[in-house]
Amino acid sequence: MKLVEKMELQTVVKLDKPSFRIDYSTRLMMLGSCFVENVGAKLEYFRFKTDINPCGIVYNPLSVADTLELLLTGKRFSQADLLRNGELWVSLSHHGRFSAREAGDCLQRINSRLEKSVAHLKTTNVLVITWGTAWVYRHRQLGRVVANCHKFPATDFERFRLSPEDIEQVYTDLLSRLHSRYPDMRVLFTVSPIRHWKDGAHANQLSKAVLLLAIDKLKQRLDYVSYFPSYEIVMDELRDYRFYTEDMLHISPQGIEYIWEKFQSLYMTSATEAWMKRIDKINKTLLHRPTDPDSSAYQELMKKTAQERERIERELSISFS
Repeated sequence: MKLVEKMELQTVVKLDKPSFRIDYSTRLMMLGSCFVENVGAKLEYFRFKTDINPCGIVYNPLSVADTLELLLTGKRFSQADLLRNGELWVSLSHHGRFSAREAGDCLQRINSRLEKSVAHLKTTNVLVITWGTAWVYRHRQLGRVVANCHKFPATDFERFRLSPEDIEQVYTDLLSRLHSRYPDMRVLFTVSPIRHWKDGAHANQLSKAVLLLAIDKLKQRLDYVSYFPSYEIVMDELRDYRFYTEDMLHISPQGIEYIWEKFQSLYMTSATEAWMKRIDKINKTLLHRPTDPDSSAYQELMKKTAQERERIERELSISFS
């Protein structure tokens, strides 16, 4: 045997046997960093019943917890919950995409989105939480950690790093209440492989270590909590900058696809993957731009695609719209 055939060119992360599987009856809620949106977009593409970040992208554990608290309590925002920043009304609990020039418009965006997610949570089977950083910003006057600073002056905030114990305390209480209400729900944690480089390499590693330690403590304490090693997969299996975007911090589409395939192979059954292939074929057909849309061949293809789409929607209780 040639030496090259014996070589192991990467360290492979061992994936533990999952405590649950995902199929087309599964309803998922996904909260956290932009990494969860990347994986969530894959789930949406394959028409899984998925709700992603009702408050927008959230990076730190306490702000993710605040989002989940909003869904558990069914809180509705009022103008008293907003701040004025220049010409915009903003919420410190929300991403900038909810901001608006009129307070009423901002509140409508916030409350309509929360209402949808409150309903979705009631039937959620799997809650996926991705943390990005242990660094948080606390508003000095309001005394609370914020999800987004919205370009307010830096002097308005105190920045500090959470400890594993801080996170464990908040989530032990929060997840216990969630489990009491929805005892069949599984909670899956991940740590985003996206690097937060503001304080340099060492501080980023310390931050990720805090998140990993907190998850490990929660796993030991709560038997419905599990962990998917997306961070380790990137650090150990994809040790190459070609799997990052040009900023060298975010994961490239190729890297995201690699992690998605790992996730899919672990949590989806072969029957589910067979459905995914059929759905992928329909999606690609619908996205294709024909050279001659009026041709009989294309019209026949569209007819067959529509029939297949209706069959799948009926059998899986999903929607392509």
